[in-house]
Amino acid sequence: MYAIIQDGGRQYKVQSGQLLDLDYRELASGEKITFDRVVLFSGKEGVKIGSPTLEGISVEAEIVGPRKGEKLIVQKFRRRKNYRRKTGHRQLYTRVRIGKFHGVQEESQEPAASEA
Repeated sequence: MYAIIQDGGRQYKVQSGQLLDLDYRELASGEKITFDRVVLFSGKEGVKIGSPTLEGISVEAEIVGPRKGEKLIVQKFRRRKNYRRKTGHRQLYTRVRIGKFHGVQEESQEPAASEA
């Protein structure tokens, strides 16, 4: 079971229990956040595609905490002018753990019994 959600101008494919890095938000660890803009949902009933979003389906997530991204090096250089600048940048992200999907029928966690 997975969904494609929109957040911050981007689309993310998410599954329950997945860790996801989003644009930074000033939220405390342990807080819940709900994503209402679900573009696509694939589950037991099949695939549902919104136009543009699905009504009544949402994804709940828990804030894990802030995180820094990879360091990017920015270099400026002008030849023959004795001009060199080197700076770095690390983007802040908010890490979330995807939880339940609301508004859909849950898949059973037990495997189907096979008849022998």
